[in-house]
Amino acid sequence: MTAAAAHRSGRTAVPPGVVARVVLGAVLVVNLLIVELLFFTSGGGKNSVLTVAKFFGLHVALIMMLQLTLVARLPWLDRRIGMDRLTSWHRWVGFSLLWTVVLHATFIVVGYATLDGKPVGRTFLSLAAVPASLLGMCAAAIIIAMATVSVRYIRRRLRYETWHALHMLMYLALLLGLVHQFLEGTTFTASALSTAYWWALWAFVVVSLIVGRIVVPLRRNAYHQLRVSAVVPESDNVVSVHVTGRHLDRLPARAGQFFIWRFPGHNHWTRANPFSLSAAPDGRTLRLTAKAVGDTSTGLRHLPVGTRVFAEGPYGAFTTLHQVKDATLLIAGGVGVTPIRALLEESTGSTVVLYRVQTAADAVLLPELQALAQSRGAQLHVLTGRTGAGTPPNTPFAPDDLLALVPDITDRDVYVCGPPAMTTAVLKTLRTLKVPRAQIHAEKFSLA
Repeated sequence: MTAAAAHRSGRTAVPPGVVARVVLGAVLVVNLLIVELLFFTSGGGKNSVLTVAKFFGLHVALIMMLQLTLVARLPWLDRRIGMDRLTSWHRWVGFSLLWTVVLHATFIVVGYATLDGKPVGRTFLSLAAVPASLLGMCAAAIIIAMATVSVRYIRRRLRYETWHALHMLMYLALLLGLVHQFLEGTTFTASALSTAYWWALWAFVVVSLIVGRIVVPLRRNAYHQLRVSAVVPESDNVVSVHVTGRHLDRLPARAGQFFIWRFPGHNHWTRANPFSLSAAPDGRTLRLTAKAVGDTSTGLRHLPVGTRVFAEGPYGAFTTLHQVKDATLLIAGGVGVTPIRALLEESTGSTVVLYRVQTAADAVLLPELQALAQSRGAQLHVLTGRTGAGTPPNTPFAPDDLLALVPDITDRDVYVCGPPAMTTAVLKTLRTLKVPRAQIHAEKFSLA
């Protein structure tokens, strides 16, 4: 029995993604209730304004813990929710952190100004002369700066490597914030139990981050010893890279997932790209297929055989783990066909594949798709032409047109991967056709 078939036979009533969301939400709510209880039983600040400042300070710490957990790349969460959603949640939680930090700092300054009867400006300078307060101010300044560069307008104008380097300063903010809490915190010093709870919670978050982001990738790469085994041009601007290594049958990768790939010695360490597997893992090799859209992807064509590979992953929830129906619809656009091709290789039930490209010549891996579709009894439709062109207009993903291609679409799991505009259009149509949300699977393969 294949891995896909084994999963289908053991399919659970509650989708794994729902279970993960419930578990994550429950853990958050329980800890939030504990923090609120400890706050209201540990006494207030020196005046009512400082009590409010203390309240916001505690929630700054709790929000920061949540942010770190979301990007710790914990395998259990990532396989069920997906890095793209976890990263998106991390971003929006980050803006909550920003405003909570601003409120905490504002109430601190105003509270001490009220307490000492001094102007706000002079109070701010006085607090900056206190080491513990200065550490908190520095942490707050870094958080505000990082939130600013993460605003979509600014973020889109920065290279990923630049933005990522700046974003690493958040770890400095974390360190400064922890020292600030240790020196200033009073809520969790009321009892040994509350102190143990608070620092155990921090320890869990920090250890999870270190294990997920550092220990696991280093251990896997040391164990598997990945290297380039072949480089195969698929077209003028698309290339496949085959990777081999030791004990790949023990690498927990699935069709539809992606890795963050680095090629030390060929590219600089900061040049990392998320490329999904373009073939289902077979325990012997891994394959990525990429279109030349930047320096790193363009340079893949010139990778020497034997080049060392450092791969972080596998990541992503774009897998049959989340399939709830026996039948599937796989929709690909452009080079987004790579995870779709891998999923088709793993499919066993009734499958329909829609491949959207400008022209048939743009259909990457088309011979493989045709061979796989024939061997699995799947229907393959290559949808060409410019959207909106012709009479009637060419609109393959309009509700009526999509329903004509796949009349039983509401009885299928739908996997969508392609350019953002196409993916958005397909998802809108699926909602119009009332395809149940649990049957819709779409994932954006990017680092930020």
